[in-house]
Amino acid sequence: MSQKTILITGCSSGIGLNAAHGLKARGWRVFASCRQEADCVRFREAGFDSPRIDYTDTASIESGLTEVLSATGGTLDALFNNGAHATPGALEDLPTDALREIFESNVFGWHELTRRVIPVMRAQGHGRIVNHSSVLGLVVMPWRAAYSATKFAIEGLTDTLRIEMRDTGIHVIALNTGPVTSKIRVNSIPHFEKWVDWENSPRAEQYRGRLLKRLYESRGPDRFELPPDAVTEKLIHAIEHPRPKPRYYITRATHLMGAARRLLTTRRLDWLISKG
Repeated sequence: MSQKTILITGCSSGIGLNAAHGLKARGWRVFASCRQEADCVRFREAGFDSPRIDYTDTASIESGLTEVLSATGGTLDALFNNGAHATPGALEDLPTDALREIFESNVFGWHELTRRVIPVMRAQGHGRIVNHSSVLGLVVMPWRAAYSATKFAIEGLTDTLRIEMRDTGIHVIALNTGPVTSKIRVNSIPHFEKWVDWENSPRAEQYRGRLLKRLYESRGPDRFELPPDAVTEKLIHAIEHPRPKPRYYITRATHLMGAARRLLTTRRLDWLISKG
């Protein structure tokens, strides 16, 4: 059998990095894409194929996928949409342009890459499209409106595409992760500083007492936090099992919030979430 191929986005650190190494060790040909060329160079030096793909840059999406297909002879077994960032802050303090920016990288870029991959998978008669969603695509949390909004959007796109692809050999799968060790907190700081004028917010004291400490201070693992291997384990099942699940919950927090969303009234769920 020919070697299976997968394109993974957002491989510079955390979950994408772990998935790239984990799947390469299992014999997959991994195309580990990154937004920054310097990170791609690092992967190439480690023996990976590493096209540069920036979800906010259509030209890089086109050229990155072209590079992949040129290397594989025009086929691709799996796509793992993983790259994303957060823009923390109270919703009333987030300019609309901040939402436009995060939707470009967390939603629109995913959609564009996926649409380009679907004809490839249709032609070969099979494929797996795995979208990395979140517990915040199931429930919301204060200060995370922008990120949560993009994950709710991904949930809608993923569920619709899964149903629309039922008459093809393409499986569409969501991974809903809770707290997993990554650099998302640190990487969100520039976006927060760019968009949120917290000192002039009516919530300035709440920023000082809550968000700023969480954002700028490393306090060790969060409650329920798992290493990125936990995501890679579910990804392997999603792309290798003959009958993958449509959705994988990862971390105890996701299981708890998934159950709470099903069982509690909206008022009770709001109360629970407000307690942190």
